[in-house]
Amino acid sequence: MTSVREAAAIASGLTEAISQAFFGRSTAIHRLLTGLFSGLNVLVEDIPGTGKTTLARAVAQACGADFGRIQCSPDLLPADITGMMIWDPHTHTFTFKPGPLMHQFVLVDELNRAATRTQAALLESMQEGAVTVDTMRYPLPQPFFLVATQNPAAFTGTFPLPEAQLDRFGLSVSIGYPSTGDEQRILDYGVAQPPTVARVIDTDTLAMIRERVASVSAVESVRQYIIHLSGQTRSTPLLRLGLSPRASAHMFAAARAAAVIAGRDYVVPEDVHEVFLPVAVHRVVLSAQASVEGRRSPEILETILRKTRMPSGV
Repeated sequence: MTSVREAAAIASGLTEAISQAFFGRSTAIHRLLTGLFSGLNVLVEDIPGTGKTTLARAVAQACGADFGRIQCSPDLLPADITGMMIWDPHTHTFTFKPGPLMHQFVLVDELNRAATRTQAALLESMQEGAVTVDTMRYPLPQPFFLVATQNPAAFTGTFPLPEAQLDRFGLSVSIGYPSTGDEQRILDYGVAQPPTVARVIDTDTLAMIRERVASVSAVESVRQYIIHLSGQTRSTPLLRLGLSPRASAHMFAAARAAAVIAGRDYVVPEDVHEVFLPVAVHRVVLSAQASVEGRRSPEILETILRKTRMPSGV
């Protein structure tokens, strides 16, 4: 099994390699690596043209994963994602033709442009790592990692993601506009493709890193901190829908990955503090009171984070 020190060095190497193709905020790279190391699906939300697809492809290249891309549109069907049964005239039987979802690293581009029926086809794969086609269950290749991008809900031709699907994304990332220096680098490349990212690790190493992340320890006070934060989102009148128990489990997994990236084999409260907003912001739903007052989810969550006492002495 990969040591924590080795995993932290790999994270640094991945960040450097990805930065050769993705010219944007390092926070976005860090959050994607947190999802990659913990095995949590990641939702990238932002306007078109900010580098969402470039970032996801760069991560796939750097970790040596088998890559599949799904471009969503309103006429995309579930079978176009999962695969379908095809009649083989030579054997006189139906055989399974895998869809683009049957890869280790899957990019689902502009997910909220797909119709709700097609969006639902992803639920089983995101939760259970398998797809079911004509009553037959097919496991996804491992290690599996799904990154989906979506356009802002106000954009034309989008279908809102249901709460059940949003809850299956462990983390959300917003890239934002690049800095002046980063945009200059983008202009230097013009319309040409960004450089190919060198492979830093292979998928066997990634699997070992995930095993190491799953073994990271956390004292009871840190676990209670996670539970208390989730409880606060459920009790505030400003949120109609707070964090689910699945969200608490995702927060713990993300905090473990953050600890490993920082070179520790134990979780500290600062790790939970770091991952709270990425884990929570896409899951919560504003109450009518908050909507009338013009409040926003990040602002409410930051208030909860600021007012919740962080454990000391860890």
